[in-house]
Amino acid sequence: MEQVHGKAWEVYMLCCADGSFYTGIARDAERRAEIHNSGKGAKYTRSRLPAVLIYREPCRDYSTALRREAAIKRLTHAAKQAMANEYAECHPSSSFS
Repeated sequence: MEQVHGKAWEVYMLCCADGSFYTGIARDAERRAEIHNSGKGAKYTRSRLPAVLIYREPCRDYSTALRREAAIKRLTHAAKQAMANEYAECHPSSSFS
């Protein structure tokens, strides 16, 4: 995996206050979620706060992360919810599940 300062690229998904999902990429998904919740993240999330980190997936490199983000964005809301539920089941100790 392509890493800078020990951080690989990852795809993350947030659940917004209105029940919608936001998908993005970052080197540190937890830090990026904090930025979103401070109102300095994507315009989409600014009016839908708070946003909770519900899914993250490590990727080999930046390009792979971008492609995976695009694939997730094409999924239906129900499919994204199923991904998040499965992730929560597999990562019960995660602070954001």
